Amino acid sequence: MNYRRCGRSGILLPEISLGLWHNFGETSTVDESYALLAKACDLGITHFDLANNYGPPSGAAEARLGELMEKGFRTHRDEVVISTKAGHLMWDGPYGDWGSRKHLLASLDQSLRRMKLDYVDIFYSHRPDPETPLEETIGALVTAVQSGRALYAGISKYPPELARRACALLKDAGVPCLIHQFRYNMMELSPEEGLLDTLKEEGVGGIAFSPLAQGVLTGKYLAGVPGSSRAASGSVFLTEDRLEPTRQKVAALDAFAREHGRELTQLALRWVLRKQEVTSALIGARTVEQLADCAACLDSPALTEAECRALDVLLRE
Repeated sequence: MNYRRCGRSGILLPEISLGLWHNFGETSTVDESYALLAKACDLGITHFDLANNYGPPSGAAEARLGELMEKGFRTHRDEVVISTKAGHLMWDGPYGDWGSRKHLLASLDQSLRRMKLDYVDIFYSHRPDPETPLEETIGALVTAVQSGRALYAGISKYPPELARRACALLKDAGVPCLIHQFRYNMMELSPEEGLLDTLKEEGVGGIAFSPLAQGVLTGKYLAGVPGSSRAASGSVFLTEDRLEPTRQKVAALDAFAREHGRELTQLALRWVLRKQEVTSALIGARTVEQLADCAACLDSPALTEAECRALDVLLRE
């Protein structure tokens, strides 16, 4: 595994991080979850990303991690980076959502109890809140760090100008923004419209979630929907209606990959990591085999300048 420095910080993150979103709740067993984390560590994947509402159901992913801590994984606590977030709907009532100080700090305390941890390495504001003053949301992140509940602060899905303001507020408080998490893949190019430049200018690391577009960029949906796939499981995030418009573009990318001696998954991960502003690509995996296959993609050579230019044309046609 190669590691990249996260912005201007002292933290190094693996080029591939493991997200525990759909694959780490009550849909798997404790032994399956333990095997997944153990395999990740064997592969040098030392960053595990969660959120308060990850599951299913909400909270289950963090609770599962807490079970694994008691099962023996606590031995490796200082060898890994664990992150969590708050800002999406987590519980009923006026305080279970968005970016108030009340929600963020209450959620962080709940997350620590579920994960059976004294602190997380990174605590994120999961999304910007259009109603709460940014100063309040960022102030909660500052408190999380200064109180010892988190080592670093991060933001997620903030547009460029708002990200710049958040970074300034954190810097003024003496708690620099470590990292920004955003959706980025060959089907989603919007971070190239100012966000990546903002991260570079601010000295903030970037972690790209959904680099394989929830499996679309593995090519497994080109011939239909496999019965064991996420799209066949009833996921609201990946449906047949959403898959159909992507097939022509994915087929073109698959053909490009084969013409250049690559697999589509290799191409997709290497494409995201071609940007220096991207510290790590955040993947999801249900099995140790899927995890190993993604890690093996990093054995493929980095994209050449000629490949990048040709892909730039292809992706914008």
